[in-house]
Amino acid sequence: MAKITLTPQEMLALTELCDDELVTRATQGSSDAFGELYDRYVVRIFNYVYYRTNNTHDAEDLTERVFLRAIKHIEKYENRGLPISAWLYRIAHNLVANWYRDNSRRQEIPLETFEFTLRYQGEKPELALIRTEEQEDLLAVIRQLPEDRQQLLILKFVEHLTNAEIGQIMGRTEGAIKSLYHRILISLREQYQIDLS
Repeated sequence: MAKITLTPQEMLALTELCDDELVTRATQGSSDAFGELYDRYVVRIFNYVYYRTNNTHDAEDLTERVFLRAIKHIEKYENRGLPISAWLYRIAHNLVANWYRDNSRRQEIPLETFEFTLRYQGEKPELALIRTEEQEDLLAVIRQLPEDRQQLLILKFVEHLTNAEIGQIMGRTEGAIKSLYHRILISLREQYQIDLS
């Protein structure tokens, strides 16, 4: 396939296209369209992989593999009503699972590295301190959850994905994700008497 060089105006036009249009062009062989998808998702995929591996070098390597695998298989991509990001996260999930299997180790996900931004504007400092302590207690509880439950919470609250997208990534139905999320909340409330509503 001959390489087509785009003008700066055409490159700018790519940035204005929605993901579905970029995917259509990428499946037809446009490396520029795939490059725009890469630019949109590389940081999110890296963050997801980093939170799962707790290792910058491995996260960089696995993120590179995600996009290499995606570009290799983009022509076979089928739109099933979910965004391209769900497909990329699924690739990342599978590569991280292989990474754990290959390394025969399970690392705790460092939830304290998440940038939880709690805004207590107008609150007294002692109330803000109490809320911070409650947040730290909650993080300690979350770190003790099984890996799949930690993963669900990362995808839901850090990456802000929908239940359908999380289901695609985790290989479960949207209903199964809703059910698992509900069980996580009930378990946290019962065991630690934390009001998460």
